[in-house]
Amino acid sequence: MEEKAAVSALSALAQGMRLRVFRALVGAGPQGLTPGVLAATLDVSASTLSFHLKELMHAGLVSQQRDGRHLIYRPELARMNALLDYLVAHCCGGEPCAATPDARCTDC
Repeated sequence: MEEKAAVSALSALAQGMRLRVFRALVGAGPQGLTPGVLAATLDVSASTLSFHLKELMHAGLVSQQRDGRHLIYRPELARMNALLDYLVAHCCGGEPCAATPDARCTDC
């Protein structure tokens, strides 16, 4: 991951509601959630949710897919893992430490 992409992803997550939305989607896993379920789960208005989903999509952390009349939002787990890899790439000066790649989500 390039620095510019990491900054974009981190800045998208640096807002409380967007972080809550992203965490809810990660919790749902690859099957994702509809905006209605997300709005009800997070107790947020549809317009507010739409704004935050757009920002997360722009950062590449969330994808959208149409399923008939419904939209499904999914976390981009590969992008999340790439961000985590970027953040710990130089952890502990190359020495073993508590932050291991095994702790990442690979089959969420």
